[in-house]
Amino acid sequence: MPHATRRCLLAAALLAALGAPGLAQAQGDATPIRLVVGYAAGGPVDQTARLLVPHLAKELGTAVVVDNKGGAGGTLAGGEVARAKPDGATLWLAASPTITISPNVMRKMGFDPAKDLMPVAPVLSYYNVLIAHPAQPYKTAQELVAYAKVHPGALNYGSSGVGSSNHLGVLLFSHRAGIALNHIPYKGNAPAVADLLGGQISMMMDIVSTAAPHIQSGKLRAIALMAPQRNPALPGVPTFAEAGLKGLDIGGWYGVYAPKGLPAAQAARLNKAFNAVLARPEVQARLKELGYESWTGAPAALAERAAQERATWATVTNGIEVD
Repeated sequence: MPHATRRCLLAAALLAALGAPGLAQAQGDATPIRLVVGYAAGGPVDQTARLLVPHLAKELGTAVVVDNKGGAGGTLAGGEVARAKPDGATLWLAASPTITISPNVMRKMGFDPAKDLMPVAPVLSYYNVLIAHPAQPYKTAQELVAYAKVHPGALNYGSSGVGSSNHLGVLLFSHRAGIALNHIPYKGNAPAVADLLGGQISMMMDIVSTAAPHIQSGKLRAIALMAPQRNPALPGVPTFAEAGLKGLDIGGWYGVYAPKGLPAAQAARLNKAFNAVLARPEVQARLKELGYESWTGAPAALAERAAQERATWATVTNGIEVD
């Protein structure tokens, strides 16, 4: 037998003795994981994904790449992941509106997040604050409600579009407070904020991280937080609950989903990895700088929160439809 052939046979025998499954696992781990983001590069969800990816790769011993699939409020990305093979190679970093709001307002979503996807891990939470132009005659939620009742139809609010979280956030507030407010939808958050700063609209909801600089500079006034507790970035701003309006502590969140059918062992491994990444002090510090709170836990916690909020948003979306 040739010497080279003998070496090959010996190598093969050694691999067999060590166990072929170990070799297959190593090869499988070399396949990159695609973390799909439903928005363009540079946005807040993409920013979060790119923060997590290098840490996640170290935890899993596998390359992880961000894949931006923007369009239709994140639903194009969600649909693609729902149709992907459930082998752990394709994951979706979803923003909560696509999971909890879109199913209530979109005519043709193309998939059902609750039925076609598997929750893997929660990632972070964020909350909104109701802000107003400082020329408005109210400074608190109670004063706003009283003014709106005396002047029905006189106040308007902006949003990033029909069915957006800041549209429905104010709508939920108005329903709970028993007041009528006029909605002015914009094509994005930035133009709505610009008109609020200019005094063309009365108020709007915005994420704490983006609203805080305007509030701190005095260009806008914070009315109340749509959160379960006060935010460290705005310690002087009360929550709606403190203002006497209950049930207005719904915030936003990001969570990781996989195609339905992902084996339990793989799902558990991924959940453990995401929780480990989010527990890293440098990751927590960066998320805090961005105005977020890291959120660790089991897939069941993500599923439960999604179901509860989807049901809550359904109470205020009747008659609202978007393409």
